[in-house]
Formats: sequence, C-alpha cells, structure tokens
Amino acid sequence: MLGAIIGDIVGSRFEYDNIKTKDFDFFAAGCDITDDSVLTIAVAEAFLSGDLKHLSIHARDSILKHAWRYANKDYGNRFRIWMNDPLLSPYNSFGNGSAMRVSPCSIVAKSLEETKTFSYAVTAVTHNHPEGIKGAEATAVAGFLAKGNSSIQAIEKYINDHYYPMDFTLDQIRENYDYDVTCQGTVPVALKAFFESVSFEDAIRNAISIGGDSDTIAAITGGVAGLYYGTDEYEDTVYRYLDDEQIRILVRFKEAFPY
Repeated sequence: MLGAIIGDIVGSRFEYDNIKTKDFDFFAAGCDITDDSVLTIAVAEAFLSGDLKHLSIHARDSILKHAWRYANKDYGNRFRIWMNDPLLSPYNSFGNGSAMRVSPCSIVAKSLEETKTFSYAVTAVTHNHPEGIKGAEATAVAGFLAKGNSSIQAIEKYINDHYYPMDFTLDQIRENYDYDVTCQGTVPVALKAFFESVSFEDAIRNAISIGGDSDTIAAITGGVAGLYYGTDEYEDTVYRYLDDEQIRILVRFKEAFPY
C-alpha cells in the first residue's frame, strides 16, 4: 500500500506536465498526495473495522468520509457528484480511480478468490461498470501474487491470460501515449511498468515516463511493485506528506495486517 502512495506522490507533479523520460528527481518540490493516496488510505481504514462481511458498507462510508475531509483534492467530476448523492449510488464508472485504491485488498487477502472478493467490495460502491471492476481486480490480483513471491514473469502471464494482453513494451507506446483516465487505457500500462522493472524505484520511473495520468498510473504500478520489492526505506519520507490521522491509519493497518 505504501508503494501506491509513493507512486502517487512522485507522479503528482507530472500529471498535467508529463515527462517522457525516466531521468527526474524522485521526491522533489511540487510533489504531494492526491486523491489517489486519500482514497487508498480510506480503503485501508475500511479493513480496520474488522467486519469483512460488510466490507462494502465500511468502504463506502470510509471513502465518503475521507473524500470530504480532503475535499480540495482533484477528484473526478462524477465522483464529486457521488459525494453529494444522498443515496450514494454507484455510477457505472470504468475510470482508473477504481484501480488506484485497491492495494490494501492485496495485503489483507489470503487467497486469490479472497482478493477478488475484497476488490469487488471496495470497488463496486462507486465503479460498478465491468471495466471498472476488471481494472481494480487485475491490480489487486497482481499485488497479491507479488506479495506471494510469484516471479514477475508468472504475474505477467496471469494478467495476460485473465485480464489484459501484455503484447507491447513501454518503448513501443511511450511516444504516442496520451492522457487517459479509463481502466482499460491505464491499468495495462501501469502493470507493464512493473513487469519491465528491476527495482521499486525503477518501476515508478517506468510508470511516469509513459506520460498520461502520471500520478494514478504510478500509484497503480507502485501498489504492485511495493509488495514485490518492499518500500521500508521510503516510509519516513512518505510520512512527511501525510497528516497525523493518515499516519495513524497506516500504522494501525501495518500492525493489523503484516505481510
């Protein structure tokens, strides 16, 4: 989960000012958390309820609470409408917001089936379009397999066989890749950034070098890469971007769900 937040922070300054190279300062002036980190932490808090049978209710309530607490973040228009909907009805979205917040599911789950169940529960409260469900599930599954010490090659094969074709390289698409906020337009790219990596930092650099929705792509990449490579060396740096409440949730989550 910390990997997703790191990707978000590092990618934040490039979201509307893309850079098509891996050569940039990692943490730098202009970096900050975005809605991606806010909602990832919200999902983590939902798990802390301990009531997995009603996870979707806890996820919905936690996502809404954190969205309003950090209402100045750059949420999508349809998500903001959802925030103001008295019924809190899901809005048939296939936006990549479903995929950037699911890394806690990968950590808590004890099996692939549980990963998929958790992913659906925290996703369908807003993004109930099949592509939104698929993008979140693919990300959560990749993270679960990464946590379980599967090889990068094995994870890529699983994603290729069950979710998205991985028949491209980042070098082949980088020049013409443009801003895209759909799951189908970002999740395969974000996962490929991990599949082509040799370290956690390299994975994030891969993700940002593609351009497009840089903070979200890097958050998706980071959520998987962090579970594969580890992120302990970045923890103190990340905490400098978070407030006391967000840190409290992360510390409680880490204690409740070690991996």
